[in-house]
Amino acid sequence: MFDSLNNISPLDGRYNKEVEKLSNYFSEAALIRYRLQVEIEYLIALGDEKNIPDLEPIPKSDKSKLRKIYTSFRDDDAKRVKAIETATNHDVKAVEYYIRERLDKMNKKHLFPWVHFALTSEDVNNLSYSLMWQNFVFDVYSPDLSALIKKLTRESRNFSTVSMLAMTHGQSATPTTFGKELAVFTTRLIRQIGQLKAHKLLGKFGGATGTWSAHQMAYPKMDWPAFAQGFIRRMGLEPNLVTTQIEPHDSIVESYHILIRINTILIDLCRDVWFYISRGIIKQKKIPGEIGSSTMPHKINPVHFENAEGNLGVANALLNHFSNKLPISRMQRDLTDSTTLRNQGVAMGHSFLAIQNILKGLRRITINRNKMEQELNDHWEVLAEAVQTILRKAGAPDAYEQLKQMTRGEAVTQETLKEFVTHLRIPKKDKDLLHRITPADYIGLAPKLVDQI
Repeated sequence: MFDSLNNISPLDGRYNKEVEKLSNYFSEAALIRYRLQVEIEYLIALGDEKNIPDLEPIPKSDKSKLRKIYTSFRDDDAKRVKAIETATNHDVKAVEYYIRERLDKMNKKHLFPWVHFALTSEDVNNLSYSLMWQNFVFDVYSPDLSALIKKLTRESRNFSTVSMLAMTHGQSATPTTFGKELAVFTTRLIRQIGQLKAHKLLGKFGGATGTWSAHQMAYPKMDWPAFAQGFIRRMGLEPNLVTTQIEPHDSIVESYHILIRINTILIDLCRDVWFYISRGIIKQKKIPGEIGSSTMPHKINPVHFENAEGNLGVANALLNHFSNKLPISRMQRDLTDSTTLRNQGVAMGHSFLAIQNILKGLRRITINRNKMEQELNDHWEVLAEAVQTILRKAGAPDAYEQLKQMTRGEAVTQETLKEFVTHLRIPKKDKDLLHRITPADYIGLAPKLVDQI
């Protein structure tokens, strides 16, 4: 029986329920299934090729049976492949022999020579790893990231006019709105998810050193590069025809880089929300029975944002390593990419888990209007910018210097600021405006900016 308590990885242990969707894409069984898909579709494509007279076309009914080898692939089938691998000590060869076993049961031994015909293992592997990454990105990750973007968009609009004190360099700054600050993250994420969806992964299918030597030896009149192009595109990838034994991994690394940027934006979001909670301008909903501290009963810790930040950091550490390692291979091939690629699901798992936690965290926070107002009323110095700008408009050559002398390092209250404004030589309408304005009013176009998303 599966026991998550004994797993080494927290993804398969503590967080198993949150990331169980990844198993269908990144597990060992999933990798075997993707390899089977490539091998079976290649066998079918060879049968459809008129320039290979030694292989008769595969009947439509047999194609359906062949495809069931991977579409109906189950755990017991995966165990059988692994048992074969124990004997062969070669994972891709085990897949080939497994297909032969299935063909034998179908009375199709004449197809034995055409399974893995003229291929190298990397022809199968590079397509498999790219497909599992691409499929998860489109099937699961992008929809969940879109849900997060949708949540942020909704909250941005809900709080587009709610004034809050901004902080630059950790100090009071020109006020903004909570909605506008969330909108900043929303627009950043929208740009990145667009790039993620538009990105194309490459695949190679050119044999042992990317020269189609074995293919060309067997059928010299066949246009093998054209065949590879069509096959790779039918598999849902873009062809890379000039390679060594391996596809250089540049395109999948480009995808990793997009994910790194998304994760970095989300780390930024988590830290900002964490500080908002620390300042008290954001409250967290109480959950009955939940405990924030084993000794301090008053605490409601921002655990979801902290958990997300930690997982995003782990993910980016892995993705950065992949990005630095995978494009480098000694001569035509070394195996350092093999063990590295097996961990891409781990990096995606931590990224995916972080999104789930951020969504949970966002669902339990709400603004603390009283605290926001208190902060604003405690920092009338933020209006110094407005006053000195009006002075500049009136032609004062030392506007900035006047406000600097009055405000820098000094406690500024509503009364002291109004007193200062009273003695300014500026038009009455500008003076009246400065007398009326409060920190909460001084938000510029912040509410309208939210409408840009």
